[in-house]
Amino acid sequence: MARRDTRVANTVVVVAATAGRPLDRPPPVRLSVRIQYGFVGRAYSTHIVKGQDWYQADEVAEAYEDVRFSGGGKLIDRREKEAVLSAIGPIDDGQRVLEVACGTGRFTTMLASRGADIVGIDISREMLEQGRAKAADVDLDDSVEFVRGDASRLPFPDGHFDSVVAMRFFHLMDDPVPFVRELCRVSADQVFFDTFNSRSLRTLYTWLLPMGSRLYSERQVAAMLAEAGMTLAGEEHDFVLPYGFYRELPGPVAKPFRALDRLVGATVPGDYVASVSYWDARVPDAETETDGSA
Repeated sequence: MARRDTRVANTVVVVAATAGRPLDRPPPVRLSVRIQYGFVGRAYSTHIVKGQDWYQADEVAEAYEDVRFSGGGKLIDRREKEAVLSAIGPIDDGQRVLEVACGTGRFTTMLASRGADIVGIDISREMLEQGRAKAADVDLDDSVEFVRGDASRLPFPDGHFDSVVAMRFFHLMDDPVPFVRELCRVSADQVFFDTFNSRSLRTLYTWLLPMGSRLYSERQVAAMLAEAGMTLAGEEHDFVLPYGFYRELPGPVAKPFRALDRLVGATVPGDYVASVSYWDARVPDAETETDGSA
């Protein structure tokens, strides 16, 4: 599949939704909408997602990866990237992927380097600037599009992407259901995301975080997916020791703890109290649903 050119000067090309469009997605109508440093759809509300101001601070965006993914944090970065790559699987040339809450583009750039036709969307202009710089550093700035926008009203048509990825996102939700429905709407097949678990050690320090952190039980995630009409295809649970523990350690010191963490996590009790879950959900086949209702 040939890669679509969505860059027109400083204009981001947004594809208009077409009602009742089959999943083979014939070329849709295109509208040129100038959204550089602006939002598509309704205005963003801090009552919907936590931490807007914090994530949009220049000093937070500039130091984000150094604070979280250096030293022992490299083990977190490695595991998260493994989870995303495992869920997405082999990437066909031109495979359409959307990353919601892409931040500094860790996963966006990684997937673009493997041939994905990818768009990263985030609320923070400052984070997106870091992502653009990261893509340019590895000569991928022409292969990935970064868009500033509202995840509760994504500027894409139904079923436009093959896969939607949302990492480090759902812990910021007061009400996650509208967001997961929107992710489901724009995906033709897969939605992959992570959550922090309510039965884990993360409960001990989540109240210290700048914007708090929503924790989920497996039952809550299952209910959320059911409300969005999705089914669960796979799940993994990891990190008995929470992220904050690893970030405080130098890399060589963190590695033995991570090895022990993996051993404990491989047991039933360890799996149960793991602090992070990775969820691979599937979108219902619209054509099958139509045939069944005829």
